[in-house]
Amino acid sequence: MRHTWRFGTTLEYWTWLLACLMRIQYSCGMPHVIRIGGIFEQTDGPVSLVSAEELAFKFAVNNINRNRTLLPNTTLTYDIQRINIYDSFEASRKACDQLSLGVVAIFGPSHSSSSNAVQSICNALEVPHVQVRWKHHPMDNRDTFYANLYPDYSSLSYAILDLVQFLKWKTATVVYDDSTGLIRLQELIMAPSRYNIRLKIRQLPVDTQDTRPLLKEMKRSREFRIIFDCSHQMAAQILKQAQTMGMMTEYYHYIFTTLDLMAIDLEPYRFCGVNMTGFRILNVDNPLVSSIVDKWSAERQMVPKPDSGLLEGIMTTDAALTYDAVHIVSVSFQNAPQMTVNSLQCHRHKPWRFGGRFMSFIKESHWDGLTGRLSFNKTTGLRTDFDLDIVSLKEDGLEKVGKWSASGGLNITEVPKRKGINIADSLANRSLVITAILEEPYVMLKKSDKALVGNDRFEGYCVDLLKALAAVLGFVYEIRLVPDGKYGSQDDKGQWNGMIRELIEHRADLAVAPLTITYMREKVVDFTKPFMSMGISILYRKPNTTNNGFFSFLNPMTPDIWIYILLAYLGVSCVLFVIARFSPYEWYDAHPCNPGSDVVENNFTLLNSFWFGVGSLMQQGSELMPKALSTRIIGGIWWFFTLIIISSYTANLAAFLIVERMDSPVESADDIAKQTKIEYGVVRDGATMTFFKKSKVSTFEKMWAFMSSKPSTSLVKSIEDGIQQVLKSDYALIMESTTIDYVTRHNCNLTQVGGLIDSKGYGIGTPLGSPYRDKISIAILNMMEDGRLHMLKEKWWRGNSCLDDERRETGPMGIQNLGGLFIVLASGLVLSVFVAIAEFVYKLRKTAEREQRSLCSAMVDEIRLSFTCERRVKHKPQPPAAAKTDAVINMHVYNDRRLPGKDNLSCSAGMSPVFP
Repeated sequence: MRHTWRFGTTLEYWTWLLACLMRIQYSCGMPHVIRIGGIFEQTDGPVSLVSAEELAFKFAVNNINRNRTLLPNTTLTYDIQRINIYDSFEASRKACDQLSLGVVAIFGPSHSSSSNAVQSICNALEVPHVQVRWKHHPMDNRDTFYANLYPDYSSLSYAILDLVQFLKWKTATVVYDDSTGLIRLQELIMAPSRYNIRLKIRQLPVDTQDTRPLLKEMKRSREFRIIFDCSHQMAAQILKQAQTMGMMTEYYHYIFTTLDLMAIDLEPYRFCGVNMTGFRILNVDNPLVSSIVDKWSAERQMVPKPDSGLLEGIMTTDAALTYDAVHIVSVSFQNAPQMTVNSLQCHRHKPWRFGGRFMSFIKESHWDGLTGRLSFNKTTGLRTDFDLDIVSLKEDGLEKVGKWSASGGLNITEVPKRKGINIADSLANRSLVITAILEEPYVMLKKSDKALVGNDRFEGYCVDLLKALAAVLGFVYEIRLVPDGKYGSQDDKGQWNGMIRELIEHRADLAVAPLTITYMREKVVDFTKPFMSMGISILYRKPNTTNNGFFSFLNPMTPDIWIYILLAYLGVSCVLFVIARFSPYEWYDAHPCNPGSDVVENNFTLLNSFWFGVGSLMQQGSELMPKALSTRIIGGIWWFFTLIIISSYTANLAAFLIVERMDSPVESADDIAKQTKIEYGVVRDGATMTFFKKSKVSTFEKMWAFMSSKPSTSLVKSIEDGIQQVLKSDYALIMESTTIDYVTRHNCNLTQVGGLIDSKGYGIGTPLGSPYRDKISIAILNMMEDGRLHMLKEKWWRGNSCLDDERRETGPMGIQNLGGLFIVLASGLVLSVFVAIAEFVYKLRKTAEREQRSLCSAMVDEIRLSFTCERRVKHKPQPPAAAKTDAVINMHVYNDRRLPGKDNLSCSAGMSPVFP
């Protein structure tokens, strides 16, 4: 049987057919279409620019439709509406238009008033509203259909606080753009009540981008650690204006709360050494994220913005969050069961029946997007558990130096090199300002017939030191003299002056001068390793010569030497007397004309021995001459002794008469403190004055009381003034020993009195936290080890007008000068004793043989005759009878043979006869 289907009309047929196709489509999983809505703001102007959020919105939809892995059976479409900024009424109308088309979610707008209007509509019709910009939500927030991908303000505030604590900031300035910034930074603003941090709050100018007045005020107040809460567009303008104000140096550290620091053109600031730290949520370390960002930059059509200070083509945080927002909605739709989307009318107040369920799926969904892991608080819809990269400006650009998370806190992966994260580690190609002060021989004006400019105007020890450091470290410099001509001291109000103030206010990078390293200065500035060591001493004019006394002829030798000479004279005379009587060769016949006499004579009696020594000492000689070898040794060694003594005395006496010795009325600080006749003082506002002012030693306290009681005469303005006062009046200047050494070498009328009172060092001053200090210290130590610093000092300290000062002062000769001469004399006396003993033994041996008796008996008789007699004569030993007869016969024969007229020639002439 054939059945026939009847249809009323063609319209009914197509309606039925379409319904069947749709059932087949849903039952078989065929692709279907869902729509999302985007409301974006545009600024009024001749050219309306497409916002980055809108471009990212389209970019994300196109990627999802092309990829097909996220929504394989669904096509994602969008409806975009543009409104004027701050127009909340238009935003409400556009939202209603999109809801009438049937959208599963609405994205945007970003401004608070327009966003609140759209949010109220979404809450009423139960459609999810997705935001990608920061928005303040009160504690009693009842926006159920709301999700925000931007990090929560409290988390950001904690991240900034953790960074400030890590950097160990004790003071900081917070600069905010609008009132919402105070809300975002509320944890940091409340920190002073819980942490040891002093904050100063400032607001950026309203309705203008000229921040130079504010920057100037912060520079004048020496605010070097600043936190800026503003957009990255405003941050770019701030950096440009800070550079013109000279605030992009190593001493400034800026923290930006914007997450788009990478979108700013930082090329002009890479090599200026400024410390710049920020946060980044875009996870560019992930290769998949990096490829998407590169694809975004390649596809984006850019319109150049001159002088904006921004990089074009960079995916901003808002764009990345928009991209992730589209994907999280798509993930939620994929995981949700069958839902139908119908047209909603704002005036009917009939909500979407699947809206609540779909909003729950969005809050429960997770997705690893461009900005990291996406998860939401199920109650508030705010993003939770996100990671922030800590980025810092290096010479190669922005680099990741750490990470912050709500669960793990701050984790710095790069070890800071000193104070702060980003500190320059090289001085190459840096231009430094040097503050200096005129003082010989450290910094002096060069004398020249030509007009000199710049650094060529100066010369001296410190100038050469700067040249050597610049050659090693590769920096260039400009020398500027300190305006007030002072080194730097602190007044009663705590204010500093001189070069120290130049460093504190960062008007100079280095202070190269004889700047003493002290405790008070070290608290406000940094110092390098000392390039010269010294101490405090006293400069005084050379006193008048001493009046020579009646016995000044004794001055060439010390009293000890005169006593030793007298003892030597007595000793030699006594030894000569003894040896002369002991030696048999020193005796002769008393009556040479009477050969039968048995009496012999010795000229060296005790009185004659003393006379022989006096004659030799006075270089006049005497009629007494030694005959024996032993006595001649004594005479020779005594003549040598007297020769050296008289020659030394004569030479030193001449030196004493030429070089006048001087006695100073003061010899030390104690001598100065005990008297009031001689005035004394120091250079005003110098390290020496600070030393006496802060000293707790009673002597120095007494000296400071004296100086402070007469400040007009005791405290001089400069070293030159102090030197002139020393020369013109009875005044002593207390100053550094190195300068005293230089002055006394060039001025013969001045001298150093006493030793060093203390020990200090000269160092190169730098502002606190300067990255240059360690590099310069290493260079100074290197120059010190290889001797270059010593050669520099010899070059500038060498005297050229006071050559006599290089000669040592003549002083009396002491035992250290003539001690060896006494040793030689003693050695000669010992030698003569041994020779005398040898002579004695040799002579008596022959005598014993001639007399035919024992040696011992002959020695006993000879010793008895030599040392028991009281006269200068003694009886000589008699030979045997036979020997005596022969001698008499020979004598008669001699007498018979003598010539006529010559009977008594030998005797009358006083000569001893010669016996054959």
